[in-house]
Amino acid sequence: MRYYIIAGEASGDLHASNLMKAFKEQDTEAEFRYWGGDLMKEQGGTLVRHYKDTAVMGLWDVLMNLNSIKKNFKLCEDDLLAYKPDVLVLVDYAGFNLRMAKFAHEHNILVYYYISPKIWAWNQKRVKKIKATVDRMFTILPFETKFFEEHGVEVQYSGNPVLDAIDNRNHKDESFKDFVERNQLDGRPKVALLAGSRKGEISHNLPDMLEMVDRYPDYQFVIAGAPSFTIDEYKPYIKEKNVAVVSGQTYELLQQSRAALVTSGTATLETALLNCPQVVCYKMWGGAFTDFIAKKIIIKVPYISLVNLVLDKEAVLELFQKDFTIDKLDAELSQIIEDGERRSEMLSDYEELHKRMGGAGSSARTAKLMLDSLKNDMK
Repeated sequence: MRYYIIAGEASGDLHASNLMKAFKEQDTEAEFRYWGGDLMKEQGGTLVRHYKDTAVMGLWDVLMNLNSIKKNFKLCEDDLLAYKPDVLVLVDYAGFNLRMAKFAHEHNILVYYYISPKIWAWNQKRVKKIKATVDRMFTILPFETKFFEEHGVEVQYSGNPVLDAIDNRNHKDESFKDFVERNQLDGRPKVALLAGSRKGEISHNLPDMLEMVDRYPDYQFVIAGAPSFTIDEYKPYIKEKNVAVVSGQTYELLQQSRAALVTSGTATLETALLNCPQVVCYKMWGGAFTDFIAKKIIIKVPYISLVNLVLDKEAVLELFQKDFTIDKLDAELSQIIEDGERRSEMLSDYEELHKRMGGAGSSARTAKLMLDSLKNDMK
């Protein structure tokens, strides 16, 4: 089979690469062309554009990059038609991928969507576009599967690929001492900083996260370096603070950390599944205005983190926009970083999360479901 795959950020690159690996194990003639990152590139095929050159965040960033976005759409449309794949596999990245779904459908190319756009959280009217342009949806969260079924979308649940990635992580049995020595860190307990994988996320969230460094001198704060960023790109934020950067080892860092400050997204789920207490932090352009628009008009769910959405309760504190203040961040971090009631409660909620999410094997199941569906859809 010839697969054209589009992933637009670090998490999509990770899960798409695992899916590609599973495809190769089940389809010996698999060929790939894709938009993604380094992990997908390791699986072979042809990388058309790297996500670091295409990712934008928030309304302001979109407006400032309209010309490049239009050029990317045109490039992708022409490349898709030239490649003539058996199926277009879209991975999250709703703003770009929903448009490509429409284009592919209009040109009689099968469209499979893996890792649903978060339309259940905002702009639920887009489910009509999905029903009209996506042949099959493959979901990774039970509550979103139910959402699509209720709207008449052809949908299948295959488990969550985060569990595969965590299960396959490097150094899973490594000791704290070995982790510290291997990365040339000091011996203090660690606090992980997961500030996002896009420039906008890092610029809006990392500076406030770093305000905690001087308040917790007995801990070493370590930035989980995004795949598309160099250590030098973090230096303007770190300045003179005693903060380390560890790249390509987010899971290893989380399993060795006492706590984490995490931007909302897949990272919140990964942090919880690795049993690291966390504070969810998210700030973007617009301040109080964006906060009002988001909560009153756009966001249609009670929580912004996947942990809380899966558990249907506020298991982890969410500091969003105007609620993301230094004092609130400090107050919550102080309660989860040391042993006590709040930390124990959160870890107990994590146990329930593990039960609801199930086990590893999602990538292989998804590949099989897609291949079985292709046999029927291509008749």
